[in-house]
Amino acid sequence: MIIEQTIDRLTQMKLFGMSESVKKRISRPDHRDLSLSDMLGLIVDDEWIYRDNKRRQLREGAAKFKDKQATIESIEYSAARGFTKSQILELAQLTWVTKKQNLAVTGPTGSGKSWLAQSLGQQACREGLKVLFLRQPALIHQILVAKATQGLPSLLKRLSKVNVLIIDDLGVSLMTDEVRRDLLEVLEDRYSVGSTIITSQLPVAEWHEYLAGGRIADAICDRFTRNAHRIEITGPSLRPELD
Repeated sequence: MIIEQTIDRLTQMKLFGMSESVKKRISRPDHRDLSLSDMLGLIVDDEWIYRDNKRRQLREGAAKFKDKQATIESIEYSAARGFTKSQILELAQLTWVTKKQNLAVTGPTGSGKSWLAQSLGQQACREGLKVLFLRQPALIHQILVAKATQGLPSLLKRLSKVNVLIIDDLGVSLMTDEVRRDLLEVLEDRYSVGSTIITSQLPVAEWHEYLAGGRIADAICDRFTRNAHRIEITGPSLRPELD
């Protein structure tokens, strides 16, 4: 009866991890000989893990990943893909994020660019970082809506506070001079503040032309590529497997 009251009070105090832990651990035969301090330590650890998992789930939800199954563990490695497992595992250490560096992932349609970018984004979420995934058309739409409602400063501030911003599929939409200037503003605000991942079917060498050349294109390419790592994915399409 006392245990039931304790569990009920833990639940009322929103200590859900501890509540579930007490229910499970007091009935385990292998826990009967544990000291009070050892049992209490395990229960507190369970609450810590519960809260850590909840925070991670909230970060993953806020990131708005398209492929929620994309993780470092799910990446397929082969000699034909243009990158190695050791290269990805090194990126998964997120030292480049700590240093506020960027990452360009290029390759043909269906090669797994978005999957790889999201896998690294998921890894960042696991490590307590804020991540946001946006396809280029969605980013452009958000910018245009923000400008129409006088909310651009707020949007730029929000984007600048994200530890890892993923801009997916650069090159799939036409960009006006106004939008190019706005993209430059996003990258300017994030320079030396956060890391940005850009995926694109276009090789990095063709970005300047896609951005219509000139000073804006110069500035965008300089701001992004100056401290960017690069992965050029090759090989056949993986789209059927990823779908």
